[in-house]
Amino acid sequence: MAQEDESIRQFNESPAASLLQRCLAVWRDGPARALGRGLLVVAAIEVALLVLALLVRWAGLSLGLLSVLLGGGLGAALALIWAARRPSEDALTEARLMALTARIRPHFLFNSLNAVLGTIRSDPRRAEAALEELAELFRAQMQDPRELVSLSEEIALCRQYLDLERLRLGARLQVQWDIANCPPDATMPRLILQPLLENAVYHGIEPMEAPGPIAIRLASAGPMVLIELSNPYLPGHVHAQGNRMALANIRERLQLFYGLAASLNAEVKGERYVLRIVLPHRRDGES
Repeated sequence: MAQEDESIRQFNESPAASLLQRCLAVWRDGPARALGRGLLVVAAIEVALLVLALLVRWAGLSLGLLSVLLGGGLGAALALIWAARRPSEDALTEARLMALTARIRPHFLFNSLNAVLGTIRSDPRRAEAALEELAELFRAQMQDPRELVSLSEEIALCRQYLDLERLRLGARLQVQWDIANCPPDATMPRLILQPLLENAVYHGIEPMEAPGPIAIRLASAGPMVLIELSNPYLPGHVHAQGNRMALANIRERLQLFYGLAASLNAEVKGERYVLRIVLPHRRDGES
C-alpha cells in the first residue's frame, strides 16, 4: 500500500500530471471550452490512424508518420493551455478558430481508411503514401489557426486530398484547375479551399454514377483574390443541411479573419453549384 501511495504521489508531482490538470481546468472553466470539444474529435481520429498504421506496419511498411500523429495531440493540448493564458478576447477568438478548423467530416475519414485498407495488399507503397497524405491533412488541422498560408500551400494540400479521394472514386472524380492568373504572393486562411473541395466531392460527385467535373479557378481581381469552385448540382440530393453547415463554418472563419472585407456566396447556375469567395489580396508577412 505504501508503495502504491508513493507511486501516486510521484505521478501527482510529475510534469505529465501538471499538464493534465491544466488541460482539465481549461476544459472546465476557461474560454477555450469549444476547443476542448474539438480535441475529443482529434483524439479519436488519431487513435484510428494509429490502429491503421499498425496494420500497415504488419504489412511491412514504414511507420514514420506516427510521430506526426502522436505529436499532433500534444501540440493541441499545449495550444489549449496557451490559449487560456492569453487575454480573454484573443483566447476566445483563437479557440473559436481552432474549433471551426477541427471539424473534420467523419465520412471522409472512414472512406479514406477503407480505401487505404483496400490497397495495403495490392499496392503497399501506394497505401503508405496515402497514409502520409492523410497525416498531412490532419497535421494541417493542428497548425496555428491564426496563420495565413500561401495559395500554393493550400493548393498542394488540396491535391493531396484529391489523391486520397481518387483511391476510391477513380475516374469519377475529375478536377479542372484554372490557376494561371493566381497571384503567387497572395495568402489565405489555412484550410479554406480544402473543406470546400471536400464538400463538392461529397455533394456533387459521390451521388453520381457517371464521372463529374469539379472546376476550380483562382485569380487576382485588383486588390482582391477571387476563388470560384463549382460542381454538378443534384436537386434531389438529401444532404443540403450538411452543405449549409459547411458553408456557415467557412463564412464564420472568413469573418474572424477579415470582417466584412471577405465574402462567400453560393448559387445554382443551370446544372452547376457555384461557390465564389472574394478576400483581400494580402501578401506573405502582411497582417
